[in-house]
Amino acid sequence: MSARSTTPITRRFYKVESTNDLMGFLDRGESAEAGNIWTFECAWEVANKVGGIYTVIRSKTGISVEELGNQYVLLGPYKEQFARTEVEDFEFPPGPLSDAVSKLRDTGFRIHTGSWLVDGNPLVILFDIGSASYNMNKYKQELFDKSGIGIPDSDMESNDCVLFGFMVAQFIAEFYHFTNKEVEIPPKIVCHFHEWLSGIGLVMTRLWGIKVSTVFTTHATLLGRYLCAGSIDFYNNLDKFDIDAEAGKRQIYHRYCIERAATHLAHIFTTVSEITGIEAEHLLKRKPDIITPNGLNVKKFSALHEFQNLHAVSKEKIHDFVRGHFYGHHDFDLDKTLYFFIAGRYEFGNKGADVFIESLARLNYMMKESGSDKTVIAFLIFPTRTNNYNVESLRGQAISKSLRDTVHVVQQDIGKRMYEACLSGKLPESDELLSKDDIVRLKRCLFASQRSSLPPITTHNVVDDHVDPVLNNLRRCQLFNNRSDRVKVIFHPEFLSSSNPLFGLDYDDFVRGCHLGVFPSYYEPWGYTPAECTVMGIPSVTTNLSGFGCFMADHIADPTSYGIYIVDRRFVALDDSISQLATYMHDFVRLNRRQRIIQRNRTERLSDLLDWRSLAVYYRRARLLALHEVFPELTVEDENGVRHIKYPRPISEPPSPTSSRATTPAPSDSEEDEVDDEKELEELGHKIDKVVLF
Repeated sequence: MSARSTTPITRRFYKVESTNDLMGFLDRGESAEAGNIWTFECAWEVANKVGGIYTVIRSKTGISVEELGNQYVLLGPYKEQFARTEVEDFEFPPGPLSDAVSKLRDTGFRIHTGSWLVDGNPLVILFDIGSASYNMNKYKQELFDKSGIGIPDSDMESNDCVLFGFMVAQFIAEFYHFTNKEVEIPPKIVCHFHEWLSGIGLVMTRLWGIKVSTVFTTHATLLGRYLCAGSIDFYNNLDKFDIDAEAGKRQIYHRYCIERAATHLAHIFTTVSEITGIEAEHLLKRKPDIITPNGLNVKKFSALHEFQNLHAVSKEKIHDFVRGHFYGHHDFDLDKTLYFFIAGRYEFGNKGADVFIESLARLNYMMKESGSDKTVIAFLIFPTRTNNYNVESLRGQAISKSLRDTVHVVQQDIGKRMYEACLSGKLPESDELLSKDDIVRLKRCLFASQRSSLPPITTHNVVDDHVDPVLNNLRRCQLFNNRSDRVKVIFHPEFLSSSNPLFGLDYDDFVRGCHLGVFPSYYEPWGYTPAECTVMGIPSVTTNLSGFGCFMADHIADPTSYGIYIVDRRFVALDDSISQLATYMHDFVRLNRRQRIIQRNRTERLSDLLDWRSLAVYYRRARLLALHEVFPELTVEDENGVRHIKYPRPISEPPSPTSSRATTPAPSDSEEDEVDDEKELEELGHKIDKVVLF
């Protein structure tokens, strides 16, 4: 079916096939209850914000509850600082859940039950691992006797993992016992475990012979993360590593054994991306049975261009910060300024910060050579240890606010004088409007805004800044925010929040206000940061070593035209990757405003591809396959809902740099951000015979 022959709504999303096959199963657990099917999802980050897995599970709960209802229960550790604000405590009604909880409480375990205050309000059971600590030696001995895995006393994280795993396994055993009492339909239980920290629960469940189906998902292999942190040519040597020796050298052999045991004992093994699947096949010695990509809860706006308006609002707030930060050096046009950013955990090499900084230096040279009148301001947001905000950053915001307030007062005074003059029936002269006092106040502000030093490249006083990798690489590349630089840099070593005195923006609002997210990661099993950019309609740079990049390359015929730039970091030399990234950024800088608007529209259209309503079907598939392993009489739908979707090239020409031939109508930098190209409107199925440009 051609794109032009589809209905307007399918043209809107360029869908070749429907992704709504899961919708037929969203009965809030009616079919699961009828079949006595239970699903337990176990992870260390249930109601416990530690890292990315928390985002995965939290964002997926809504669609999981729509499908499974109260037959879906989350299992996690009890962490009071998070549970107090995220969990509503209550006792479960009489039934196997409450019976199993009561049985464990009778042994002395402290267990909290209730609902997680997130989308869907799923049932949650949190285990206070401290209440089982008296069994630590007993659990370790049993684990060693049955699996050969020994846990050193000095590894506190692994000790917690043992306690948590045994408590979960005992709960599953008791629950299985109570669900088998006086029932017509035998229970069918699926237990889904995430990452090695919950792996002991899966291992003991299988070793005890409990008749439940198990799924194990690794979001990033433990050894892979350690190896990449050591600046090793990881992907070209996957088949050459001595796995046991490498884990032993890093003193994580026991953790690696837990992960590998869970991988091999699970009925179904999944990873979040193809690239992580290749990694797992070499390091964990098992190929994933199915890939379960990570999704997001996508909020759709009623008005097509509402996200463009939000971009303009957030961009203006970033403008306010820039005006203060670059006071005395504000000699560039904000209307011709583009905001790039990189953000994430402070893993300098894994996150590609080294490649980003080097590419910025090359971009700076390219823009100078081409005589570009645009300016790029690049933000690097990595949390690290600081002593507080530096004085220059705070002074800049204070000076900017003082000037803004002074101008506002002068404006009011001029307005009052103009009003009085007009009331008296005469047209005021220009020299009558601005008084000497006004001129003095303005001159004071102008003199205060002058400085001889360069704008700082960081907003904070970084602890041990002489060894900080970001600052050292900025110095090496001589990115010092000179007046002649077309690329300015700002290192913000703190996560953004609305209480931030410099930005006053949450991270999501900051992303909306930027023009391009740059994430040239070397080790990124999935990559939520570019995914978040995509659902907000912000173009982004990713790599073919990130799960997100591989997923997009597999599902989009021409990712660049949709605002997804994929840098090759796998098959070419590092210098070539840096040059490719610099070229991508330079091409983006050369786009005019109209072309950037069209690209943002296209990027936002990809959001449905990343919605859990499209991707949760892979989790359903994994559960069904696991059930079939234990209950062969159960039939598995033939790839139901799991279809390969390919976004074709857009109907209109892809945006091109302004140096190429002009588009029709002629490009202009003066149009507002809400305006679409005629052919872009045609893609959306709009009538274009009367298009009003504001």
